[in-house]
Amino acid sequence: MTQQFGDAVNAKVIMMIGANSAVANPIGFKHFLQAKDRNGTKLIVVDPIYTRSAAKADLYLRIRSGTDIAFVYGMLHIIFKNGWEDKEFIETRSYAMDQIRAEAAKWTPELTSDVTGIPVDQIIQATTLFAKNTPSAIAWSLGITQHSVGSSNTRILPILQIALGNMGKKGGGLYIIRGHDNVQGATDMGNLADTLSGYYGLDDNAWKYFATSWGVDYEWLKGRFFEKKWMNEKGYSLAKWYQGVLQEEKTYSSAPIRAVWIQGTGITSMSQQAKIKEALDKVDLVVIAEPFVNEAAVLTSRKDNIYILPVGTQFESEGTVTATNRSAQWRSKVVEPLYESKSDEEVMFAFAKKFGFYDQFVQGMKMDVKDGKVVQVKNDFKWPDDAVREIARTIKSIGLSGWTPERLRSHQENWHMFDPVTLEGKGPMKGQYYGLPWPCWDDKHPGSPILYRRDVPVAEGGMGFRNRFGLEHNGVSQLADKSVTVAGSKIEGGYPQLTKENIEKVLGITLTEAEKAQMGGSWAMDFSGLIQQKAREAGVCVYGNAKARTIVWEFPDPVPLHREPIHSPRWDLVQKFPTYDDQPKNFRVETKFKSEQQKQDWSKEFPIMLVSMRVVNLSGAGMLERTSKYLSAITPEMFANIHPDLALKHGIRDRDMMWIHAPHGTKIKVKAYHNHSVTADRICLPYNFAGVFQGADLSANYPEGTKPYAIGESSNTITNYGFDVITQISEFNAGLCRVEKA
Repeated sequence: MTQQFGDAVNAKVIMMIGANSAVANPIGFKHFLQAKDRNGTKLIVVDPIYTRSAAKADLYLRIRSGTDIAFVYGMLHIIFKNGWEDKEFIETRSYAMDQIRAEAAKWTPELTSDVTGIPVDQIIQATTLFAKNTPSAIAWSLGITQHSVGSSNTRILPILQIALGNMGKKGGGLYIIRGHDNVQGATDMGNLADTLSGYYGLDDNAWKYFATSWGVDYEWLKGRFFEKKWMNEKGYSLAKWYQGVLQEEKTYSSAPIRAVWIQGTGITSMSQQAKIKEALDKVDLVVIAEPFVNEAAVLTSRKDNIYILPVGTQFESEGTVTATNRSAQWRSKVVEPLYESKSDEEVMFAFAKKFGFYDQFVQGMKMDVKDGKVVQVKNDFKWPDDAVREIARTIKSIGLSGWTPERLRSHQENWHMFDPVTLEGKGPMKGQYYGLPWPCWDDKHPGSPILYRRDVPVAEGGMGFRNRFGLEHNGVSQLADKSVTVAGSKIEGGYPQLTKENIEKVLGITLTEAEKAQMGGSWAMDFSGLIQQKAREAGVCVYGNAKARTIVWEFPDPVPLHREPIHSPRWDLVQKFPTYDDQPKNFRVETKFKSEQQKQDWSKEFPIMLVSMRVVNLSGAGMLERTSKYLSAITPEMFANIHPDLALKHGIRDRDMMWIHAPHGTKIKVKAYHNHSVTADRICLPYNFAGVFQGADLSANYPEGTKPYAIGESSNTITNYGFDVITQISEFNAGLCRVEKA
């Protein structure tokens, strides 16, 4: 997320696509409404269903699920044809826009309309409004990411903003809405199968860097893996972990998964519920560490070797969470964990003690940097302060060095001194932005509420685009043009990211021998902080000042391409825009693409599009909110919105029960709500329920006294097969189904 929500008041137009922040976490829609009221900001909403956000839009475009890339290319076609692009920005701050222009040339309004389902006049109207009234902003959420082409979706929208010169300025940029209060933080901390914390890779240098920061021996760390090679390879993803248990498709691992530990995630928010149930039934051990009964405990039929550990809520713990705008927020403990429950860290400490690595697990909190070296400075630690210090010492890649517990606590205690629109501090907090949005390069840095601004100095939150992909590609410089100088920078124009090897040449300085001895190899692995210190003195950003690349030469599609969903309602377009070839290995498993898509014309048997939706009172799997009788009263039952014409075609009256069948043989039984928010070719339903599985009531599986007030089928029982080609996130938002009266 390049902006922060308050900046919406500076946008002339906001296009919300694949998002419904009027009801979905975080509920930041008030900022967009505020922009409309205060600044006359126009709102465009692009969504397969008429949402509560769409109800407030100046222009609503009903798009077919899975065609976002086609739609944006249709916009770019019109923009380039009319010369509305920001030519200077493209020339000086981007790379390979000519390849985007060539692809966009194919997407006439007529072709775009045929593929997306949006009328030609609406495509032209939306593009004209968005392109001719800059700065304009884009907001997206899971409706963009949860596709087999999700990675390409998340590339094409920034490309649109680069073409219009909307990046790095007030009122422009991207609102990448990340969900509840710590989705961003969980991602930043490496709760992923393919990176270490801070998005560091899995190569040996990264592991050695972390071993040093943690104060543990690298050889010991390497010995924690069954074979050394797994240290450098992706693990199983959350989306397909079950495949590591069932071994039905080809897997690449030393052994099947035999135990699963569930902490901080809702299993019913994952697709392929039938496969997850099989896996839960098959493993040797299931452990659930949650404040409420996780639905995994109810979904499984197992009677033994399943343990539910009572873990405290956020009110019974202390530490930081990271909001969608990259700001950290300190949370104080309100009460001690109630009854027999323990906080998350206590559970993890007990686990580490039981399995014999507690000393190594907590060692990092006893370390600090002295004379450029990481050394042990005390024999005990204070939670969570020393954990936050460990993070600040280690995670330089996204700029967390300035996140000291003292600074973050002071922001919590003085929140009233910050402007809610700009995040700027007042009084004693002057010179800081609330929550120190990363990158916050050091303990003097104010944070960066808007990324890539070059009109403010680096010391005040400015920067260029990051130099991540080398200095040249195909003989073309990847550094920003000479004309693109960040305010206050000693260096004119672009420059590479700083390393020990190049810092003297780039900054025109001479290091002392003592500085050379202390300095790390690169800015992201420099415990001494000297690279950051020298950069601050020169007014430059440690990660360089480069061009934004529009092509990713390492990806299957270097230029984002429209590819039909795995299960598409348009068999004619499947032939014209097929999906990717099958992946023999990704996240240790085989993943089907083209073989599944082209096995048959799925739309003949399953002619209805399946779209997910959100309800304001339920988040995630709903396992927390459905234990409240008040929140449950708002949505007391699982349902699907269905157009009356479609429902009555199948003899389904309003509030009748109906079966929804999926291509892979699963089904759910839900109540039909006649609703005009959907057209007669699609249905939409929330994913926040559990406790019923393919028509079978699982109430008896709840431990005594734990059954929530509302239960129902999980929509993810019928989520179609399909996963992103890069991230392996499930294709929740583009599938097919058929319905019948129950």
